[in-house]
Amino acid sequence: MTLKTPIYLDHHATTPVDPRVIERLTDVLRNHFGNPASTTHAFGWAAARLVETAREEVAALIGATAREVVFTAGATESINLALRGVAARYGERGDHLVTTNVEHEAVTNTLRELAGEGWRITTVPVDRDGRVDPDHLAAQLTEQTVLVSVIAAQNEIGTLQPVRRIGALCKERGVLLHVDAAQAVGKVPVDVIADGIDLLSLSGHKLYAPKGVGALYVRRRDPRVTLSAQLAGGGQERGLRSGTLNVPGIVGLGEACRVAREDLPAESRRLAGLRDRMWKRISDELTDVTLNGSLAHRLPGNLNLSFAGVLGHRLLGALTVLAVSSGSACASTESAASVILTAIGVPDDLARASLRIGLGRGNTEEEADFAAEKIIAAVKALRRENAEL
Repeated sequence: MTLKTPIYLDHHATTPVDPRVIERLTDVLRNHFGNPASTTHAFGWAAARLVETAREEVAALIGATAREVVFTAGATESINLALRGVAARYGERGDHLVTTNVEHEAVTNTLRELAGEGWRITTVPVDRDGRVDPDHLAAQLTEQTVLVSVIAAQNEIGTLQPVRRIGALCKERGVLLHVDAAQAVGKVPVDVIADGIDLLSLSGHKLYAPKGVGALYVRRRDPRVTLSAQLAGGGQERGLRSGTLNVPGIVGLGEACRVAREDLPAESRRLAGLRDRMWKRISDELTDVTLNGSLAHRLPGNLNLSFAGVLGHRLLGALTVLAVSSGSACASTESAASVILTAIGVPDDLARASLRIGLGRGNTEEEADFAAEKIIAAVKALRRENAEL
């Protein structure tokens, strides 16, 4: 059978909407147009029920209760609400925030703005695998530390942070923990209680739901976390996120979470198998290939590879039959070396010669083998060209 190209291998940037999610979305768009805030008639009641069912599904996926889930437009908004909401509410307790040097721009740029408002930010470096040492992080905590913000799964190199250990250390010190789990939720197990997470951000389009919808988990017990709202309006989402709810998107997110919860163990194993199959094939055929990040603590569908002697933009140009990237989709047009690869000590020339592969639900062994062969051939051809210059 002839493969259909281009093959999509950029699931960290976004995921296609799952057919089961599309089916639910279609039903809502056709039959349930009511505003859930309309409490005086059946159309509003039906919409409200759909929203609450979705809230329960999101909560079930991360080990929370439904009342701890606040719907947003995506992880970026959730992150802003978490970080700014804590800063505005807990400013009298302290003026210190702690993070790592491998966070997504939604965290780093928000913290940069908070620094301009007088907050002190400590950025803890990671090791060569991209993992932070929990004890080193804990050593940065002071009596003035209000919050730690850590990315659960790094969006470029796929490295999984030791969130549970970090959560335990934060609890010992009475410091809140926010986790950017946009890349982790639905791909690896997440349990906000067992992991000691107080605030968690997620995005629908990273787990086969539509774009434009996300959620923020806000712990209600041990401790009860309170936030200052960042939007003024009609007081939806218990006053934390005003604005008419995106009912179709929310229903899609809920269905995506339900599917992910049922499929996660088997799908995680399958993707890890495809990932390892590609890595073995490429590393067996090519010399001077570096796997960036930790193989032992890694998203099941992620490969981030650097190829010595090859320019990244030329490699991407030679792989038009594959939808891959050289880093974060939010910075994919930048010509500078990835700040994440630089943070883990990758030399500049290798950082510029990197390829991010994001395997997902629709990818097959045949596609993985085809992609590996195309990458091998492209790298060999580019190295030959460079040798002839």
